Amino acid sequence: MTAPKAVLIRAQTIRRPRSPRALRSVLRSWGGRIGLVLLGVVVLMAFLGPLVAPHDPTETLGVPGAPPSPDYALGLDSIGRDVLSRLLNGGRSTLLMAVGATILTYAGGVVVGLVAGISRSFLDAFLMRGMDVLLSMPALLVVLLLRTGLGNNSAVLMSATALVLIPGVARITRSAALGVSTTGYVEAAMARGEPKASLLVREVLPNIRGTLIADVGLRFSWAIIVIASVNFLGIGLEPPSADWGLMVSENRVIIGSNPWSVAGPAAVLGLLVIGLNLIGDSYVRNSDRSEESS
Repeated sequence: MTAPKAVLIRAQTIRRPRSPRALRSVLRSWGGRIGLVLLGVVVLMAFLGPLVAPHDPTETLGVPGAPPSPDYALGLDSIGRDVLSRLLNGGRSTLLMAVGATILTYAGGVVVGLVAGISRSFLDAFLMRGMDVLLSMPALLVVLLLRTGLGNNSAVLMSATALVLIPGVARITRSAALGVSTTGYVEAAMARGEPKASLLVREVLPNIRGTLIADVGLRFSWAIIVIASVNFLGIGLEPPSADWGLMVSENRVIIGSNPWSVAGPAAVLGLLVIGLNLIGDSYVRNSDRSEESS
C-alpha cells in the first residue's frame, strides 16, 4: 500500500466528533427548567389567549386609562380598550414574526458562513467584509430603510430583522466551519474530490450543529427585541393591532393612571427573553460538560 493511500484510509477512518446531546440535560438544571416554564407560559398565552380573552381587543369599553376593576382586571388602555384582552391577543404576531425572522437568519447566515469557512480564498474575505458592513449599520436604520422602500407589512419586518441578525450567525458558522475543515475526515473528503456543496452538507454542517443550536436562543431573543422595538417606535405594526411592543408605546401617556397597561406587556416580553436566555445558557453549559466528560 502506497503512503498517500494509507494516509487517505487513515483519514477516512477517523471518527467524526458527535454533537453533544445536551437537550436532555437542560431539563436537569434549574435554569433550564425555569426557562422552559417561562417560555411555555408565554407561548401558551400568546396562542391560547385569544380564546379566553374576556373582550374584543379593539373595542372601546370605557374611560381611557381607567385602573383595574372587577370588570377589567388590568384596567383600560389609552383609548379605553381592555388591557388584559389586548395582552392575551398581542403575542401571536410577535412570536410568529420572530420565528420567521430567525428561520430566515439561519437560512442566510449559515449559507454565507459555510461558504466563507470552506472556500479559503478571496470569496471568504469578500463575504466577511460584506457582513462587517451590515454589522456596522444600526438595526433600526436597516429596518426603517427597508420599510420605506418595500412597504410596511410583516414580511418586510421579518426580512429586515433577519438582515440585521445574519452577520452574527455567519461569523459563528464560519468560525466553526474553519475548525471542522482542517479535520481528517473533511480533508479525506476533499482528497476524494467530493463537490464542495456535498462536502458542506454531509461533512461540515452535521459537525457544527451543536454550535448553531446553542446560538438559536440568543438570535431568537434578539429577533423579539428588534421586532418589539420597531413596533414600539411606531415603524412596524400599526394601530389598532394588538402587539406587546405597540401596547407599551401607546400607553406611555397613561402610565400614571394605569401602570398595568405598560407593565403587563413589558413584563411578558421580559419573561420571554429571560426564558430563552436561560434555556440557551443551560444548553451551552451542559454541552461543555458533555465534551469534557467524553
